[in-house]
Amino acid sequence: MLATGAFAGPLYDRGYFRWLLIVGSLGVVLGHMLLSLVATYWEAILTQGFLVGIGGGCLYVPAVAILPTYFTSNVGLALGIAASGSSTGGIIYPIMFYKLIDKVGFAWSVRILGFTALATLIIPFAVMKVRAKPAKARSAIDWTAFSDGKFMTAVAGVMMGFTSCYVTVFYTSYFGTASGIVDTSLAFYLVPILNAGSMFGRTLPNWLSDTIGPLNVIMPSAMIVGALLFCNTAVVSAGGIVTTTLLLGFFEGVFLALPPAVFVTLIEDKSKIGTRIGMGLALAGLGVFPAGLGGGALLGSHVDQHFRNLWIFGGAFAICAGAIFTALRVWKGGFGLFVKV
Repeated sequence: MLATGAFAGPLYDRGYFRWLLIVGSLGVVLGHMLLSLVATYWEAILTQGFLVGIGGGCLYVPAVAILPTYFTSNVGLALGIAASGSSTGGIIYPIMFYKLIDKVGFAWSVRILGFTALATLIIPFAVMKVRAKPAKARSAIDWTAFSDGKFMTAVAGVMMGFTSCYVTVFYTSYFGTASGIVDTSLAFYLVPILNAGSMFGRTLPNWLSDTIGPLNVIMPSAMIVGALLFCNTAVVSAGGIVTTTLLLGFFEGVFLALPPAVFVTLIEDKSKIGTRIGMGLALAGLGVFPAGLGGGALLGSHVDQHFRNLWIFGGAFAICAGAIFTALRVWKGGFGLFVKV
């Protein structure tokens, strides 16, 4: 999904906003519908990994890129409210599936999710409009971005942060059951709990970022995520894992919602917002691979699992992200404590 931003952003800047909504909506809906017919693992990868992933990428970039053209103030809050939609879906969709599968079976459960997605996607298609169209066609890639030191530093920080965030997303539920801390029922609800925290983490801190600046918010949030992941090494009770999951959801929500706002503050030519956000997210999305592959390798086999190593791994990436954002904050705003940056 994040890699799709590499072409979704330039297409948005070229005026293909409506087509991105059409392709994205079709990808998400068809991905769910076709999932009801799969019989092999590779078919599931095609429907969920590619169709839903590409569709989601086509929808996400224009959804955040269009907002700075409508808001001259409170941009962070607007981006946070928009980003909180995915957290809301992350609460509703898993619970819907969990409640439906025993009643109507797997096939109809995912079809109902597809129909739900179709119904909700009609709304943005009906009301979203581009306020300012590009004057001329632009290159699909903004090559000047690679020589923009501040922008690339931000990308590196977001990439590190994504690694730590997705360690939590991928392994929290499994950690609960494999370690015997919670039963399978509560373990399932850890993902909705994570998204519930994320929903507030994507809105309230974004509102604060309009006052003190996005870097001043994302920088300490990254450090707190690292500290919470380190705390997971000592979790031994259901109350402990629910608490850390909720807090991680909140502060990781900051990390997942604020990057577009950070990128916007570093973009001088606002006509390149879509391209820069898309490129930034596509490059930062590479951080998802170490979360899944590296985290799994550190966790070890089913017989001998090392969750302590996994949480230290994720926490270290979050601390590194915080250090990078601290350096960027000083680079852009100096050492003053009360500088909006």
